[in-house]
Amino acid sequence: MTGGIVGLGDLSFLSRLPRVAAEEARFDTGIVRFQPEIEPLVRFLEDTPRERLLEQVGDRLRHGLTYRELVAALLLAGVRNIQPRPVGFKFHAVLVVNSAHLASISSPESDRWLPIFWALDYFKSAQEQDAREGDWTMATVNESKVPTPQKARAAFIEAMDSWDEGATDTAVTGLVRTAGANELFDIFARFGARDFREIGHKAIYVANSWRTLQMIGWQHAEPVLRSLAYGLLDRGGEENPAKADLPADRPGRQNLARIKTIRPEWQIGQPSSAAATELLQTLRTASADEASAKVVELLNRGVGPQSIWDGIFSAAGELLMRRPGILSLHALTSANALHFAFQHSGNDETRRLLLLQNAAFLTLFRGDGEKMKSIRIDQFPPAEAHEGNGPTLEEIFAQLSRDRMTASRQALAYLKKKQQPHDFINAARRLVFLKGNNSHDYKFSSAVLEDYQTMSPDLRDRFLAASVFNLRGSGDQDNPLVKRTRAALVG
Repeated sequence: MTGGIVGLGDLSFLSRLPRVAAEEARFDTGIVRFQPEIEPLVRFLEDTPRERLLEQVGDRLRHGLTYRELVAALLLAGVRNIQPRPVGFKFHAVLVVNSAHLASISSPESDRWLPIFWALDYFKSAQEQDAREGDWTMATVNESKVPTPQKARAAFIEAMDSWDEGATDTAVTGLVRTAGANELFDIFARFGARDFREIGHKAIYVANSWRTLQMIGWQHAEPVLRSLAYGLLDRGGEENPAKADLPADRPGRQNLARIKTIRPEWQIGQPSSAAATELLQTLRTASADEASAKVVELLNRGVGPQSIWDGIFSAAGELLMRRPGILSLHALTSANALHFAFQHSGNDETRRLLLLQNAAFLTLFRGDGEKMKSIRIDQFPPAEAHEGNGPTLEEIFAQLSRDRMTASRQALAYLKKKQQPHDFINAARRLVFLKGNNSHDYKFSSAVLEDYQTMSPDLRDRFLAASVFNLRGSGDQDNPLVKRTRAALVG
């Protein structure tokens, strides 16, 4: 299960087809164009047929294409070709780029190209779907309406507050050309968390786009942030939220007032496992309003933010155990995104808002509570050892394909004996490479394996054990793309 994959480090194969030169195709002047050094590579990804792309990319890697250039082109190709509405579904081809990158850099060198090649193939699939659904393409910006640097920030905030698409597009263009990355992140982090539409994908897009831009370079920020702003304004066909009182907006509006009641020294507080458990218990049954109020109560009582996040992550993990599926897994991936924003925002008010919004969102992920199993993340017992021996990795991941609750108990028993369970994490990630078949496999695994490291030591094992409810088991069907990737790289 954990052996190497033959040939993944060998890129010395010969291309089966000639490379696609950008100048060979005409370019529609109404479509946004990227910087000249990356545009030809983006066009190559766009124009090469799906069944030929992996081989062609392998050839370019052999002839000098770098990892960073490839990831940059992949993100930009998605931004230009896939409509960020809704911020999910086919748009996962963009959202998953950062998750694939995180999986890649955290993997042994022999496995490093698997996530990126999977993301390349997924982009082509999403591109085909977008073409069937109207073939949306990002247009050039209306330069005549781009505000001056002195007015860009105010114009952008006003346009976003008004949910004005046209004004937002020109304003964000002016803002990104003049503002610094940190200032931009603070603004977008707040708008990404203001409403619950798209079940957390707006916050996820904010975090993932920023993280990818940090790696590929901020010279590519303008089209990415234009796409991001457009996606954040998606209201799912509802009336203009600026002129209505809609359920998805209520937590944010209530919490904007509530954050003013948090003590000024809220970042200075004591860690408390009991407080984390208290918040977990509240989140099991509370309304969005009650959940946010509980966070304020704990902070004002002197509890440190770390314990609030411990309670949030534990509650998200428990949701996955009680009702595995798409809705619950997004409780975890959105919490990961909001936590990233909390860690990187420099605005005190925004950081307080992110805490309160995350608590509120978790209650909305709970839904109507039907078909929820009576599992408690802080109470389920580890598997008992047989003849003094605990479960092995092989047993855990084999069991995962048969009975996830049993596998979770086995994982908890295993993790309790490991001070640094890198072998468990590496095995889990590698099985995603070999068995994963959708974007959520990458998004989820990258999020939970990262968040595990941020939790308090006395709670993290149960959180990681809960994650097996959406990890891959060794008995799951192999992803055929692995064979395609291997063939492409070894020629």
